Amino acid sequence: MAGPVTGTDLASALAGARVLPVLTVRRLSTARPLADALAGGGARCAEVTFRTPDAEQVLNEMAAHGGLAVGAGTVLTPEQAERAVAAGARFVVSPGFEEEVVAKCRELGVPVVPGIATATELMRALKAGLATVKLFPAEPLGGVPTLRALAAPFPGVRFVPTGGIDASHLAAYLAHPAVLAVGGSWMATADHLERGDYDEIRRLTADAVERSMT
Repeated sequence: MAGPVTGTDLASALAGARVLPVLTVRRLSTARPLADALAGGGARCAEVTFRTPDAEQVLNEMAAHGGLAVGAGTVLTPEQAERAVAAGARFVVSPGFEEEVVAKCRELGVPVVPGIATATELMRALKAGLATVKLFPAEPLGGVPTLRALAAPFPGVRFVPTGGIDASHLAAYLAHPAVLAVGGSWMATADHLERGDYDEIRRLTADAVERSMT
């Protein structure tokens, strides 16, 4: 049986970054300029959600950029995980805990970060040998106080809070020692991509990266 998927494994896949841009990209033509803008702002990783028809091609295009460690998000099935890794995903993120997705990622040799919202789900993830989970949706669940409450009885767990987070929340999450990285879409929203506002994406990314280093 494979050993635990640790926070160190994911940290390596994220290239040591503590901010994870979460991207829903509807047009393949935006993939390359988006990757350029993120990298130009100092991002070292990105998560492409599997919510659009072109998600695989977008992931593949962004992974080929070379400046970003790109993973796949909103992965719901083992088949999606397999397609994501074939497209170049360096890690896999799921909104919830699904044993078959975890098993497939182990088989493929990639870090997997399942979403949890309760202590029961977190215990299931620990039983599966996982040491890093996604707290989702972080802000609707109660934000940093909920994170503290969940982290206290599980001192070995690392969290990637995601969901409803923006720049104003970033410092509070990153200040908690159990937080490995923070995921968010505010750096590159659907509106930014629709307008082709890559300068603003670069600016917001640079701001988030700077905040993560303070």
